Amino acid sequence: MKAYVYREYGSADVLKLTEVEKPVPKDNEVLIKIMAVSVNSADIRYMRGKPRIFRLMFGFFKPAINILGADVAGIVEAVGSAAKKFKPGDEVYGFLSDHGFGGFAEYVSTTEDQLVKKPAGIPFEEAAAVPLASYTALAALRNKGNIQPGQSVLINGASGGVGTFAIQIAKYLGAEVTAVSSSGKEELVRSLGADHFIDYKTTDFTKSGRKYDLIAGVNGYHPLSHYLRSLKDNGIYIMVGGKNPQIFHALLFGKVSTLFSNKKIICLTDTATGSDLDFISELLVTGKIKPVIEKRYSFDELPDAVRYCDEGHPAGKAVVRIN
Repeated sequence: MKAYVYREYGSADVLKLTEVEKPVPKDNEVLIKIMAVSVNSADIRYMRGKPRIFRLMFGFFKPAINILGADVAGIVEAVGSAAKKFKPGDEVYGFLSDHGFGGFAEYVSTTEDQLVKKPAGIPFEEAAAVPLASYTALAALRNKGNIQPGQSVLINGASGGVGTFAIQIAKYLGAEVTAVSSSGKEELVRSLGADHFIDYKTTDFTKSGRKYDLIAGVNGYHPLSHYLRSLKDNGIYIMVGGKNPQIFHALLFGKVSTLFSNKKIICLTDTATGSDLDFISELLVTGKIKPVIEKRYSFDELPDAVRYCDEGHPAGKAVVRIN
């Protein structure tokens, strides 16, 4: 089979289309013929090997994982002897980041636990744009944030893959949503349900005086103290992503920063479960959420898709058609 393999850290130029052995599913695995894959920030981090401290986990001098790609949609081609959830011919989608990635290829073999059946009315390309981004938003807002109807939620970085799902999920949960992004994305985020919009290039929301029940920092570039002053009493700041100094500061000092406060700082590290993905599927089928796809690429153009996501701030997701 063909796959994009990388054996050194760097830009999208390190991704080389290579003929590799087609995987054989282990007893508890399923073999998927991949129809589409989307690009995530996790792919970029693993490809570049940055921040360098992460190399302690995925290879210090060279990558331990050679085929990236976390979000996939495809067709089950074969199942292992102990795999009971799916059968050949089932259309599925899910994410592979807990099982060694592998989505930048024609086939992947993975365990069943983070795959669900693809809703019949959802095209493969749309399904591939859903898993990691939608679950991250769900984990931040519902699982950790425990949003209640009527609460005020600010989403910093609202027009990317996670942010576009966060707007829709927050509205589904009954929140009043403020979206922070650049002015060119205002129409998009309002079309997804945002009640208020802030252009981060002209307005610093942490200095506005307005306070929120929950702030989701998809792009967490403000100091923690600034987020805290923008929270109501008992408010929660959830660090979903951002620049490396802010991520490390939240991990190391988040709890200390709130010792003398009734506000919370949470650094999101959760992993999706099958029930979470089933819930996401229900929202897709009922039209409560939809993926935003800015660009679509062919398999031959996969490095271009990765390069585009690496160099800019796409509105929603970039998706690659594999088969």
